[in-house]
Amino acid sequence: ELGWTESIPYLDRPPSPLEFYREWVSPNKPCIIQNAISHWPALKKWTLAYLREAVGPKVVSVAVTPNGYADAVFQDRFVMPEERQMPFMDFLDIVEKKATSPNVFYVQKQCSNLTEELPELVCDVQPDIPWMSEALGKKPDAVNFWLGESAAVTSLHKDHYENLYCVISGEKHFLLHPPSDRPFIPYELYQPATYQVSEDGSFEIVDEKSADKVPWIPLDPLNPNLEQYPEYAQAKPLQCTVKAGEMLYLPSLWFHHVQQSHGCIAVNYWYDMEYDLKYSYYQLLDRLTKIVEVL
Repeated sequence: ELGWTESIPYLDRPPSPLEFYREWVSPNKPCIIQNAISHWPALKKWTLAYLREAVGPKVVSVAVTPNGYADAVFQDRFVMPEERQMPFMDFLDIVEKKATSPNVFYVQKQCSNLTEELPELVCDVQPDIPWMSEALGKKPDAVNFWLGESAAVTSLHKDHYENLYCVISGEKHFLLHPPSDRPFIPYELYQPATYQVSEDGSFEIVDEKSADKVPWIPLDPLNPNLEQYPEYAQAKPLQCTVKAGEMLYLPSLWFHHVQQSHGCIAVNYWYDMEYDLKYSYYQLLDRLTKIVEVL
């Protein structure tokens, strides 16, 4: 049932908690929900000029990379971004091209950075999504704020969260795989490393020598190397664009690769998943895939 559809369906209104749990969460199906955040002040207020005035010189965490790929495989390493502390207004100067840099900047710190780093903006959205909180019987673990350049790309991965991804301005482009595509998606173990700026301003990759190797997906789903990963030809990616005012329900354990329009602003809510039969199914599929790879 997890590989059930050829496109992501749209709902023209937010569902009731029971309807959402029964029709979407329980069967682990994604959907795009319209008119779920139309009452948020952020939809009208959150221009870059407003964000500059509201947050201003406050220092925030910004992911900086030379190529737009943070948390991705590069040169046989799992490379994490430089986490640069910088005034928010200086970051906006780069997004608005008032300042130039050869690097790619992205506010994307996934530790509830909206509530922890940008509390000035919380009143323009909601602390949780009420019908989702009622459906799951819990509040979100994190509420994250996203703003960056169009060159910033999120590599293919999965999360152990039920994810409600809300676009405030611009648009996000998602490529999705259901958990049932796991046998066709390659994983390898990589030495973790971090981008660090050297004295001449260029980036160098520095290994996290004491850290364990990280399992990650080396494949680019937009340009897959089918000679190296022929099994991926059997996978069935779904693509969708989430526009301003729309919300994507991205179920737990779905693989996703994300691109965005320049200066796109989004907020997402992470609810911890239930470690139920769906999780057991995925674990079984994952183990069987690894056994077949060894054989």
